[in-house]
Amino acid sequence: MNDRLRLIEALLFAAPEPISETELALRLGEEADIPALLRELAEHYDGRGIDLVGLAGGWTFRTAPDLAAALRSERDVPRRLSRATVETLAVIAYHQPVTRAEIEAIRGVGLARGTLDRLLEAGWVQPKGRRESPGRPLNWVTTPHFLAHFGLDSLRELPGVEELRQAGLLDIGPAVLGDGFAPSEDEAEPNDE
Repeated sequence: MNDRLRLIEALLFAAPEPISETELALRLGEEADIPALLRELAEHYDGRGIDLVGLAGGWTFRTAPDLAAALRSERDVPRRLSRATVETLAVIAYHQPVTRAEIEAIRGVGLARGTLDRLLEAGWVQPKGRRESPGRPLNWVTTPHFLAHFGLDSLRELPGVEELRQAGLLDIGPAVLGDGFAPSEDEAEPNDE
């Protein structure tokens, strides 16, 4: 194994979050063929106890999925997220950037004190800029830590409405869907007013 491959391996092993190819190039030099080195490293670990995977716009090591059951251990979870917190996280993930008022309008109820704080503490959301509207409210977005925690490389990997319905996680009719889920900019129809 060459020195560059060993250095990438060490960087990925020591990093608490996925590392982008740009960051790896800064450490190894612009002349390094980062994609080829990552492919070689992935092949080296193929069939072993850990896999090299792309998550949150970067690369990291993860336990091989077929070993997950053997590694699972029971432990007390100090605090579970409330349904309101989970709903708020989903609204932010699917509608970002979104303001507090928009979250409340989509959910149909006001946000309880501390809901956004819990998501901030978990590192899953962050404020990102202000809306150009009266009061200049904060925009909320998900973080790379959110992507990594939920095993996503990008927000495009979030399940769609049909996938959620088929999994039994969504049991609402089309009329409610129109009020609860805003279409993406690509799907939105032009306003004829």
